[in-house]
Amino acid sequence: MSVVIVGGNECMERKYRDICTRHGCHVKVFCKYQGGLHQRIGRPDLMILFTHTVSHKMVQCALDCVAEGTQVVRSHTSSASSLQQILMNYT
Repeated sequence: MSVVIVGGNECMERKYRDICTRHGCHVKVFCKYQGGLHQRIGRPDLMILFTHTVSHKMVQCALDCVAEGTQVVRSHTSSASSLQQILMNYT
């Protein structure tokens, strides 16, 4: 399963990757806006938006890139436990 995480804390990026790997997922993490984001997102199976720590511009860009069949999950908290809970529900 491929996962894209948009938002979250930069200091937690490595932990997000480790959690996703433990759940058997390939992951891309975008904690802050980077040029060409819409091209780099691709066609993930699951997109997680940490809405508390992300700009509106990133949310709009991410939602514009959502392909058919991609599940979008919004979470107000960007903690490791919330990510684990989301992955347990969707994997």
